Amino acid sequence: MEPPESSLSAAESLILRWDSSAPSDSRDKIIFTSDRHEIDRYLDAVDELQKSMAAASLSSSSPALQIAMARLEDEFRTILLSHTSPIETESLGESTHSELDETEIVERSYEDEEEDDEKRFTHQESNASAASSYCYKSTSSIREVDLIPGSAAYDLRCIAERMIAAGYLRECIQVYASVRKSAVDASLKRLSVEKLSIGDIQKLEWEALETKIRRWIRAARISVRVLFASERRLCEQIFEDSGTPGADDACFIETIKGPVIQLFNFAEAISISKRSPEKLFKILDLHDALSDLMPDIDSVFESKSSESIRVQAVEILSRLAEAARGILSEFESAVLREPSLIPVPGGTIHPLTRYVMNYISLISDYKQTLIEVIVSKPSTGPRYSSDPNVPDMDFSEYEGRASTLALHLIWIIVILQFNLDGKSKHYKDTSLAHLFMMNNVHYIVQKIKGSPELREMIGDDYLRKMTGKFRFSATNYQRATWVRVLYCLRDEGLHVSGSFSSGVSKSALRERFKAFNSMFEEVHRTQATWLIPETQLREELRISISEKLIPAYRSFLGRFRSHIESGRHPENYIKYSVEDLESAVLDFFEGYPVSQHLRKRSQ
Repeated sequence: MEPPESSLSAAESLILRWDSSAPSDSRDKIIFTSDRHEIDRYLDAVDELQKSMAAASLSSSSPALQIAMARLEDEFRTILLSHTSPIETESLGESTHSELDETEIVERSYEDEEEDDEKRFTHQESNASAASSYCYKSTSSIREVDLIPGSAAYDLRCIAERMIAAGYLRECIQVYASVRKSAVDASLKRLSVEKLSIGDIQKLEWEALETKIRRWIRAARISVRVLFASERRLCEQIFEDSGTPGADDACFIETIKGPVIQLFNFAEAISISKRSPEKLFKILDLHDALSDLMPDIDSVFESKSSESIRVQAVEILSRLAEAARGILSEFESAVLREPSLIPVPGGTIHPLTRYVMNYISLISDYKQTLIEVIVSKPSTGPRYSSDPNVPDMDFSEYEGRASTLALHLIWIIVILQFNLDGKSKHYKDTSLAHLFMMNNVHYIVQKIKGSPELREMIGDDYLRKMTGKFRFSATNYQRATWVRVLYCLRDEGLHVSGSFSSGVSKSALRERFKAFNSMFEEVHRTQATWLIPETQLREELRISISEKLIPAYRSFLGRFRSHIESGRHPENYIKYSVEDLESAVLDFFEGYPVSQHLRKRSQ
């Protein structure tokens, strides 16, 4: 049996032979590219040296051990670098780096994008490490892949164990983290995660940010579920059970803390950016994506040393929710205060009405998220704001029957109508003001009916109230326009008494026909330029007008035609037949002037 001194001497001799700082044939060679026997001899020599030192209770490293640690550090770095390559696969670059068609974005679900991108990432990592037999480890939606071949991971573990045992943990982690961080940075760059500060992000135009948000959502899913999860797994493979508890966690955090901050900076910048209505839906997309990722973030960053990352994610999620609440509140205020005073031509649907109703229809698409996010009722009316220019509303009748989100949607519709009512007062013609309100409230009702989610939240009770309002406006229009026209067709004031009279005053009758003709021509000329854009509503109002006008005119004409025709120039007074009026009613509410005078048929 070889004496201990001889074993130690042989170990030191072998270590010195591989001294990287000494001139020798072995200086530029890599031990771990040699055959396995040579690798094991070197590791055994390091073990022998450490064992001898431990037995002798030496507190400081021997020169040979220092040489061995320097050599192992170089070998550790070299193995890592030789198996660390940026993402090269074209397919992932196409799906995350290039501009995607907007229609494709809408049509493809995020779930499909996520699954496709994760598959591409997995394929790409396997190509980068062709020698490895990669595998999946499925924990919910997490996909862990082998980032380097198993044989290389084994060699790294062998080195790490000896460096840590010799008190070189810090050096080992620094080398590992510097190399792997570069690999993570390269992967994030491939995923279009840019190195931007929060200030840089907030300076970008919103149109540019919308595209970046879409890319960030896909990148975050792949980063957390594949990239960071796989980095954690690699740290565990190399540093777990190394004799120093938490070494794998320390190594993992050192590697990914910078990239994680870079990734989360974007969502944080959006969450604290200036609020405006158009940002709501992208902020909700971010909120949903991050909320969906939270279980995976908790799993990947489960250690105590990763707590700050979990806390940051929760805080960003909370700020995104607060931003959504703030934007909805500011949207309500903007709807109420929208200042345009110039009446829309023809009393048609106001752009504000279209914008608001399209907006809340989109809100209903995010129903589930917003029901969780919106936790307080709207502050309504003078009771809350002491502002008489704010409508008052009591939501007590909806208590227990509608979500808080539904109350906000109803409130938005209430303040929209309140604003529209104010705008209607800028029409000089009262009839047109009523037509304007009818058009706009009818549009609101149709938009609610056209969205099952919105209709469910608004509720049929409130929908019936809205239907009653636009019908009330239609009735008010008819009264304001046609009562005075039909008043010309009354009998009162036409009959005279006397033995030499026919019983009808021809002069009064002529004046009555002239007044009717003049009024109807003016209404026809004016209201042909008014517009009811919804075909069915336009037809219903025309029918309603005809049902009142045509029978009254037919009856009046039947009773008094003979009195006019027996006199001179009857055509000056009976200018229109019943058919003429029926035809003229078809000109109403088309939105363009009628040609010259009222169309007449031969009598």
